[in-house]
Amino acid sequence: MSNLINRAAEYYRRHGLKNSLSRARLGIKRALFASRMVVFYCDLAKLNPAAVKVPASLRIERLTDYADLNPHDLQQMTIFWNSKQAHRNIQERFEKGATLWLVKSGDTLAGYGWTIQGRTIEPYYFPLCITDVHLFDFYVFPQYRGHGINPYLVTQILELLSSEPCARAFIEAGEWNRAQLLSLEKTAFIRLGRVKSCSIFGYKWNTWSENSSAQQVQIKIEQASKIQTMANSRE
Repeated sequence: MSNLINRAAEYYRRHGLKNSLSRARLGIKRALFASRMVVFYCDLAKLNPAAVKVPASLRIERLTDYADLNPHDLQQMTIFWNSKQAHRNIQERFEKGATLWLVKSGDTLAGYGWTIQGRTIEPYYFPLCITDVHLFDFYVFPQYRGHGINPYLVTQILELLSSEPCARAFIEAGEWNRAQLLSLEKTAFIRLGRVKSCSIFGYKWNTWSENSSAQQVQIKIEQASKIQTMANSRE
């Protein structure tokens, strides 16, 4: 509890009352609707990049190793969290093959996001194939929000992935996170469907609600998963 209070006090000191209240409201929504997510899908082979207007000073860095992460950028990424746990999480992600994408304004870190191919860090709603990529844990620092940085970062990542041996990309956002949902709608991602996760006595299941186009995409996912399973069984 004391750690939570210290983090809240530090956030207030750095960002003021207005941003602190906004963060508190977001935390309440997150607690109430944490199990309800909207999953997005992008066919990288048919990618039609969205036009996103952003400052010309922005640039992106792609990191695949913890040792390549600038100490100052690392500090910015972990300042609001338990430092030891945050460092451990970042190291584990790199060890599992994840890629960290940094977006900078000049030399200052403005935001970041992660990708991992062929798997996910945490159990997902369905199995991914080896050519699938999961985008996760995107964050834009408060002082840079409202300038289209998140859709710019996502769009740049999708464009780069489309030139590599990657077939599909997936990302999700909490149903409560309206800002992130609106941001993703400015990219090449399309809604796959809404999913609600429930867990009782260690058993977890997902309940989907989707439109017809999402149903067609899910059929393709299931077919691709079966093909991948057959291929793995022959090896």
